[in-house]
Amino acid sequence: MQHWEQSGYEPSLPITEKSNPITTDIDRADPNGIVQMLEKCDAEMFQKTVHEDSMYQKLNSCSVIQTMVDISKKVEMILKDPENSLIVLSGCGTSGRVAFLLATSFNRWLAALHENQIYSYIIAGGDKALLTSQEAPEDNPSLGALMLDKVCSGKKHVLFFGISCGLSAPFVAGQLHLCLNNLEVFTPVLVGFNPVNMARTELMRDFPSNFRKIAEKMSEMQKHQRAFVLNPAVGPEAITGSSRMKGGSATKLMLETVLLAGHEAMYNKTAVTPDGELALIEMNEKVHKVTYSKNKKLAALVQKAGVSLRGKGHVYYLGWQTLGIIGIIDASECIPTFGAAFEDIRGFICRGFSEINNKEGDLSSEGLHFSISHKDFVKRILPSLSDNDMVIFLFSVHDDLNEVSELAKCVGHNTSNIHALIHDLDGHCVPDSIKGLFMTALNITWPSSLYEQRSILMNQHWELSTKWCLNAISTGAHILKGKVYKNYMIDLRVTNSKLYRRAIGMLQRFTNSTQTQSETALLKSIYFVEELTEEISSADVTQHTLTANQKDQVVPTALVMLQTGCSLAEAKSHLDAHPVIRDAVAACLRLS
Repeated sequence: MQHWEQSGYEPSLPITEKSNPITTDIDRADPNGIVQMLEKCDAEMFQKTVHEDSMYQKLNSCSVIQTMVDISKKVEMILKDPENSLIVLSGCGTSGRVAFLLATSFNRWLAALHENQIYSYIIAGGDKALLTSQEAPEDNPSLGALMLDKVCSGKKHVLFFGISCGLSAPFVAGQLHLCLNNLEVFTPVLVGFNPVNMARTELMRDFPSNFRKIAEKMSEMQKHQRAFVLNPAVGPEAITGSSRMKGGSATKLMLETVLLAGHEAMYNKTAVTPDGELALIEMNEKVHKVTYSKNKKLAALVQKAGVSLRGKGHVYYLGWQTLGIIGIIDASECIPTFGAAFEDIRGFICRGFSEINNKEGDLSSEGLHFSISHKDFVKRILPSLSDNDMVIFLFSVHDDLNEVSELAKCVGHNTSNIHALIHDLDGHCVPDSIKGLFMTALNITWPSSLYEQRSILMNQHWELSTKWCLNAISTGAHILKGKVYKNYMIDLRVTNSKLYRRAIGMLQRFTNSTQTQSETALLKSIYFVEELTEEISSADVTQHTLTANQKDQVVPTALVMLQTGCSLAEAKSHLDAHPVIRDAVAACLRLS
């Protein structure tokens, strides 16, 4: 049993909000130590359930695998009636981005088979949320239901996957509620990583229920296979609450397993069995081992990225096909997670939106956040590129290696700080002449025998491997920059009700303050006032989060105030002088 599984470990918190004992001192670790801790955290996804009656069911447990089998059979049934049916995947933030990735991936596979494309995705905030944080819609259950109803108009059978890692997102709750009230059309699946009894119980705006009641009803309906709850425990995140990491990875590999088994039953006449689903999960476990076998080179990239961010430089991902999408997603998630600037880490994909294949099409007219093609990089970034900036190429042996070579040479004229993450197949490798263009070539070679007749599996594995590498690089870089306090992303942007509550909880934990004291300090920091007015105190959480979205270092400032008793202005001054939060606290205490 893991330490976090013991009943006395942070008992008031759901699993997805607990801190992970593996990473308690990750803020003090060197790059090698950071990567090793992340490897151990990700390995928790594949840990076996020793006793079926244990407190938490794991991904490999019999009950979870049986639920996956039952859902795969529903996928097969949907595929038999493509004219009248639809599979919809929905979520907020990372969950919505994974929904998009899976829907577009399986639609491409269906198109290659000349079959109807029956997948659709929904992300809170629309396609802008694929690239930028759109927090307000996440708290709106009515909007979620409205978007789902619109997508499914005229369909007779809909298999709906509502993804919420913490069983908490109001947007998804609204959609599941709609499904439960229309079971003649919908079969809803709730996907997350907390037990049902840890689902959120807070009331939601203009909504008659809470998330736990919906999850409990779905658990009851599962006995009749009218609804399903797929919620294995995969352990706390390496950086507390950062569901972009393990939560996103586990969602991706778990739903790919379910969907792939359904497709193979339909088109290859392969029976859906528990052994078949387990075999697919075990292949993902091999992907984990292969990826982290490159620890030394991965740590070297973490070190380089940390040096760039600390020196006010930038990290750029230049990718091809879905590896480019993984890069764009990783970069976009650093802004809300670490309070990072938009320019700090950015992702670009070869042909921009035409390669992404999103519903709303080309969004490049929406502003710089949406300038994502390699042409945009060459035009806007390359002229001012220096050795202080880090560039990482993301490609495979299947990409246009002439394009890769030409762009690498072009970038190499402006900086020597150029690196690559490359996926090869044994017997079919990227030439050494191309690998030699990079200061570091993190090269992963995969067994081609694994992917005969299953090219979609190869793409899924390469995407997951790339995700793990980039999560390590971007997280490690921000740790080295001082954005993490112990294993908490203390400099998060307080942009929705979930993050508002998380911020207050962290302040209580680290300062031994009461909830009221912590909330007061947080509000002072949000509104940048030494004393709260009646107007501020009486405003609702939505108003607080709208104001907080425009501010930097909201939580660190409140933390320094509470730990030292200093004023708002003094706390801000020390943080300006000492970016690492522990150093700012120490400096403030020395002066006082």
